[in-house]
Amino acid sequence: MTIHSTIVYASLISVLTLFGGCTTNSEPAIEKPGNLPPIAKKVPHELISHGESRIDNYYWMRDDSRTSPEVISHLVAENAYTQSQMAHTTKLQEILFTEISNRVEKNERSAPYRHGSYWYYNYFQESSEYPIYARKKETMDASEEIYLDKNKLASDHSYYSFGDKKFSSNEQLLAWSDDTLGRNIFTIHVKDMRSGELLSDTITGTSGSIMWANDNQTFFYINKDLQTLLGYQVFRHQLGTKQSEDVLVYEEIDTSFYTDIAKSRDNSTLFIYHQSTMTSGASVLDANTPEGSFQTLQERETNHRYFVTVINNWYYIASNWQAKNYRIMRVDKNNIGDKKHWQEIIPHKLERSFSNVLTFDKALVTHEKVSGQNHVKIYSLTGEIERELNFPEKAFYVGFVSNPETSSQFLRVEYSSHTQPDSILQYTIGDGSQIVLKQKNAGSSFDTNNYSSERIFVSARDGKKVPVSLVYRKELFKKDGSNPLLQYAYGAYGDNEDPYFDKSIVSLLDRGFVYAIAHIRGSSFLGTEWFDDGKVLNKKNSFNDFIDVSKGLVAQKYAHKNKIFAAGGSAGGLLMGGVVNMAPELFRGVIAWVPFVDVVTTMEDDSIPLTSNEYGEWGNPAIKEQYNYLMSYSPYDQVRAKNYPNLLVTTGLHDSQVQYFEPMKWVAKLREMKTDSNKLLFRIDMESGHGGASGRYKAIKETAMEYAFLLDLLGIEK
Repeated sequence: MTIHSTIVYASLISVLTLFGGCTTNSEPAIEKPGNLPPIAKKVPHELISHGESRIDNYYWMRDDSRTSPEVISHLVAENAYTQSQMAHTTKLQEILFTEISNRVEKNERSAPYRHGSYWYYNYFQESSEYPIYARKKETMDASEEIYLDKNKLASDHSYYSFGDKKFSSNEQLLAWSDDTLGRNIFTIHVKDMRSGELLSDTITGTSGSIMWANDNQTFFYINKDLQTLLGYQVFRHQLGTKQSEDVLVYEEIDTSFYTDIAKSRDNSTLFIYHQSTMTSGASVLDANTPEGSFQTLQERETNHRYFVTVINNWYYIASNWQAKNYRIMRVDKNNIGDKKHWQEIIPHKLERSFSNVLTFDKALVTHEKVSGQNHVKIYSLTGEIERELNFPEKAFYVGFVSNPETSSQFLRVEYSSHTQPDSILQYTIGDGSQIVLKQKNAGSSFDTNNYSSERIFVSARDGKKVPVSLVYRKELFKKDGSNPLLQYAYGAYGDNEDPYFDKSIVSLLDRGFVYAIAHIRGSSFLGTEWFDDGKVLNKKNSFNDFIDVSKGLVAQKYAHKNKIFAAGGSAGGLLMGGVVNMAPELFRGVIAWVPFVDVVTTMEDDSIPLTSNEYGEWGNPAIKEQYNYLMSYSPYDQVRAKNYPNLLVTTGLHDSQVQYFEPMKWVAKLREMKTDSNKLLFRIDMESGHGGASGRYKAIKETAMEYAFLLDLLGIEK
């Protein structure tokens, strides 16, 4: 018996028994292994916490080497089953793929930006999966110099991802990092742009980040622990030397902290950033003296979070010190370590939070949120407001993009909304005048006037008002409770999911769907308190908010009660696992991308990548109160014998953030326990990690399959 057939053997025996063991010339479809849901074996594994015992029958599915024949064959069987169950939607998937692909700008070119002596840009060729990176010296009329062709770099790999790419100060040396497995472990390469030759300097096992000193001979990188995948050591590398000779300049001994590196935009300062969920810090070094020692900017203090930038010998600090939603302060370089010298220049306001701060030689630019609304404001360097940028819609995404030089007279932002494809806007800092540098083309069939977006608030069970961003196609939407709804949320780490243009979602809108983003607690959409109210011992607020938004949208006639679909990934996949346990009757179908569902077991094991960094977000199960709370909602632990909605679950075998065995175990337990005949499909990308397939068209194929899953549940065939 082959390994593959062993996986479904028990199910085949039980099914064939119903047919009397008969054999005929026309084989029943049920005899094909892919047509049967893989039934996983149960191997009781006892886990003991705080004197309590729990049994995990699927613990055996964890294989850190990802080579176990038994594990791999089970995943292959899951893919075969999913493929067989979705085979009748092949034509629909092809239609969706063509639609979405037609909204891709085939020969898309970025808006060039000036950095140093060159104009930098990238572009796609019509059928290419990846961009080509190029530059021109001094003027866009100069000859083109291609410095990286991602298509060529990816040609020998089934998965390919960039980590970072940085030029030396003299613009003649390029360092970049890439990952060909999906584990977020990057290798750094160096190219001499004068000769076009690849240098012998190859640095392995890194986080991907690269930081050049000003001598054009030295760069810094972060070494990763290959078990926990934490980047914890910062090394200095001298060109022409071996990695084994690199100098350790910083080591993080507190495993609850992430480490990152960056160079200031004025090229004066090298930063090492230290950040946990509750506390942050930074160390600095003059970029002209790479062999010096990094100095602590400000001693780390629990619950003090800040981010810092530098200009004209001043540090500008966005800090939550005595300011829950942050305030902007500044201090001269010599006094950064003593907070009594910090000068407040933009005061704290309870209704306002800061998302980003950008310094120019003569201006300070902030990205702020007020009651969930985005604002971009320009201040003087001493904090006097000069102007606010205007945007045409109330619900939109905006972010700083391609602003590498502090001496520039221009600010660039990326803007989009549910109904407006991405634009690159350029503002003159001095007078606020604006031009559109680039407007993405979403295809000839897309007309923004056919769609409408809204921002509404829905009351949660405790009286909190949850913001919801909505979009729909005007002529297909009736506010009579008849429309299908896809509701999305993330709700963790304080991350905000602003409404941006999604070329894929249009295919659902064109079939009558309403699409909603629920800005639930756990995000910081309404400030730090909104974040705090959705983590650790308040995490259930995230689930309650999502459920209450679904009910509220039905009550307000945006959606039909039997046509509600939900989707979320990673921490948002945890959200999906929670809501299908708490309110399974609400949802017709749910997509859970790379879901973090085995919360307690993962948080108890600090050998699993990233676990120790997450205590401030989820809680530490070593603390009894937090253990009990985690157990009360952990999706895997809370699976019960009851009906569940139709489910499509995804993972990547090499996922470094949510290990493949979490969703694998969850699917196995759901198959064992659920009492319904609804679909339970599990799709595993055997070649990728947390982000799914690399390449723009490969990703669209995955999306087409997911949308076909949703549409098929409504009987929509095209």
